[in-house]
Amino acid sequence: MQSIQSNALEPTRHELRNASFGQKCVRLLPTYGLVVLTLVLIILFSLVLPDTFPTLLNLRSIISDKAIIALLSLGAMIPMAAGRIDLTVGYGIVLWHILAISLQTMFGIPWPVAVLIVLVLGGLMGVLNGLLVEVAKIDSFIATLGTGTILYSLALWHTGGRQVVGMVSASFYALNGTMVFGLPVTGFYVLAIALVMWLTLEYLPVGRYLYAIGASPKAAALNGIPVRRYVMGSFIVSGLLTALTGILLASKLRIGQASVGLEYLLPALVGAFLGSTTIKPGRVNVWGTLIGVIILAVGISGIQQFGGSFWVEPLFNGVTLLVAIGIAGYAQRKRSSALKAAPQPKPPAH
Repeated sequence: MQSIQSNALEPTRHELRNASFGQKCVRLLPTYGLVVLTLVLIILFSLVLPDTFPTLLNLRSIISDKAIIALLSLGAMIPMAAGRIDLTVGYGIVLWHILAISLQTMFGIPWPVAVLIVLVLGGLMGVLNGLLVEVAKIDSFIATLGTGTILYSLALWHTGGRQVVGMVSASFYALNGTMVFGLPVTGFYVLAIALVMWLTLEYLPVGRYLYAIGASPKAAALNGIPVRRYVMGSFIVSGLLTALTGILLASKLRIGQASVGLEYLLPALVGAFLGSTTIKPGRVNVWGTLIGVIILAVGISGIQQFGGSFWVEPLFNGVTLLVAIGIAGYAQRKRSSALKAAPQPKPPAH
């Protein structure tokens, strides 16, 4: 039933203590290689495109465009920490952003109430996914693909294939359109949510439990961890984050449209998968996920400013994912070989 496995591969202090400088670089490269590559790309594009890339306008554009993907990636990585995958992050955002608009324009519901309704529905969607995976024992990939397709069908039925347009409160538009310190407020949403998730996953018992479940659900259950409860909780949080992202997307687009949203699925999953190849290779983690989204944003922005065509973005997403996972797999095999070749400690003499 495992769609994703979670095993951290970052070098230990003992490994680094007895290693030469060259060996340390080799061991740390898989851990921080994506961070270094991101910095190299930023410097390279800034030197080659000095008039357009290293500008405040470009930074605003990147934050505005990629904050949605970053939030979806953070939502997707929570079930991944527990060894599951949630495809409804890409399908759900279609229906949620439509409802955030239509509840106000078609039914006259005040925007705070509309936002609350969408969040509740997102949480209930997470409950359904959790029940299908943990109670019905359907693989998470298949279960969330099915429920996601149903959500997309509901979006098509609700809109009839047409745009949902109407006047809504200016305060609703401000959820996404506000600038803070000269930058889009959505970037600060991402940082705040990432900080909370990082503290939760790294320093609270719930985070350790999720990682333990992702590494081995049977071992976690034998150690007294309520696997079903935590897996269902991960799907609920993922559903809530997807619903929140849909609300922000509606505030940004100011219309509801069933053809908008699915294009976020692949980049969101790519960002989450890339996150498992850096900082803590082999284990999804918050800052790795943000680095994954940043490198996609930087690379695509730079290539497009060079005059890249419309098909460059999905090509870059796919190639980056394959290369990053290949590097992580190579690092894992090298470390396994090194551990097997290392002399084993002798048992104490009696």
